[in-house]
Amino acid sequence: MSRTRLSNWGRFPVVETELIDLYDENRAREVVLGSGSLIARGLGRCYGDSSLGEKVISTLPYKRFLTFDPETGALTCEAGVSFAEILEVFVPKGWFLPVTPGTKFITVGGAIASDVHGKNHHKEGSFGNHVSRMKILLASGEVVVCTPETHSDLFFATIGGMGLTGIILEAGFRLKKIETSFISQKIKPAENLEQVMAFFEQSKNFTYSVAWIDCLARGASLGKSILYLGEHAAQEEIADTPFGDKPLFYHGKGLLGVPFDFPSGSLNSLTVRMFNGMYYSMNKMKSDGPVHLDPFFYPLDAIGNWNRIYGKKGFLQYQFVLPLEKSHTGMTEVLQAIAKEGRGSFLAVLKLFGKQDSLISFPIEGYTLALDFPIMPGLMKFLNKLDEIVLKYEGRFYFTKDSRLKPENFRPGYPRLDEFLAIKRKYDPENIFSSTQSKRLGLT
Repeated sequence: MSRTRLSNWGRFPVVETELIDLYDENRAREVVLGSGSLIARGLGRCYGDSSLGEKVISTLPYKRFLTFDPETGALTCEAGVSFAEILEVFVPKGWFLPVTPGTKFITVGGAIASDVHGKNHHKEGSFGNHVSRMKILLASGEVVVCTPETHSDLFFATIGGMGLTGIILEAGFRLKKIETSFISQKIKPAENLEQVMAFFEQSKNFTYSVAWIDCLARGASLGKSILYLGEHAAQEEIADTPFGDKPLFYHGKGLLGVPFDFPSGSLNSLTVRMFNGMYYSMNKMKSDGPVHLDPFFYPLDAIGNWNRIYGKKGFLQYQFVLPLEKSHTGMTEVLQAIAKEGRGSFLAVLKLFGKQDSLISFPIEGYTLALDFPIMPGLMKFLNKLDEIVLKYEGRFYFTKDSRLKPENFRPGYPRLDEFLAIKRKYDPENIFSSTQSKRLGLT
């Protein structure tokens, strides 16, 4: 048995595990029936420990496209197919993902397990809303095809279930028809949190919306932001650009990479404050107009290994959502606490979620904020303080970003957790599928 040290994108925590590749169903069945505790893993772009465990089965070799209907956009593929591979194949054909997070370097299986959301949640929901079927390997070794009508309990528990119900082998979902590979972007600078929230509310007719927020701004500038709005551009909108004759051009390749780990402490309140000032000033001056979809949706994907910026110790991404009616007051208190502590995050992203009725998925109607913090002394104690604020306003935390929550802080935000656990026990009574995270949170 060979062991390896493994971590996900945040590089924290690092665990020792047995890493096994999934090549076919028979091999996967053998592993499940003879392995004890294990968890599936794709590209490891979750930030915490949800795809780490005693044994990890990698779905990356399991990456075939199976069927595609050019009339409807219905695609079936294996779970190890990445969003990057889907974009490379289907954008030139005039199709785009129904929902995408801020990186394309995730697998279809991981997108379902995390039920990823994007800039269009307020209009089109999360990725799970667009999934029509799944093929899942259960703890018993049985392979089950489930849909919203067949084995529906397994279907809905798997969406957002962080791999705890079984190994997703295949999935079917529908792509979105597009005329061009460009986004008509509109930029709205906001002087504070109240203004950017007003802009979000006024812009609900836009398909895509997201705000970068200066989390170190204080006083009247608390929550100073840049709001980005977007729609898929029509051919006539790019006719006068250099790409007018190739409207579905797709490059999708990174331009540069971070070749080494930055020294510990490089990201501090001073450097983040300087970055935030420059970022706000530069983007405030940008003009509205068409931009390629890659920098609009995936700005950081152009920088290879950007997680090295945080140093060898890694970083934590902290993401929560607050109910709509409590979002302004709660976000204000969170931002005040961050500014007072001086633990700035230069990747601070604010989005508006629409309504979502789900079993275990993260989104609820309200505002969500995602923050990156380098691992430094005192960070855990500070995040415990933020937890208290989020819970006071009846918020919840995102499984996919978590690596340090306590069970008593996680559970209140998920009122249907017991229902989810009952379904898990039905299909996995011995907790074969478990992760470092699920054990820490008392789920397995």
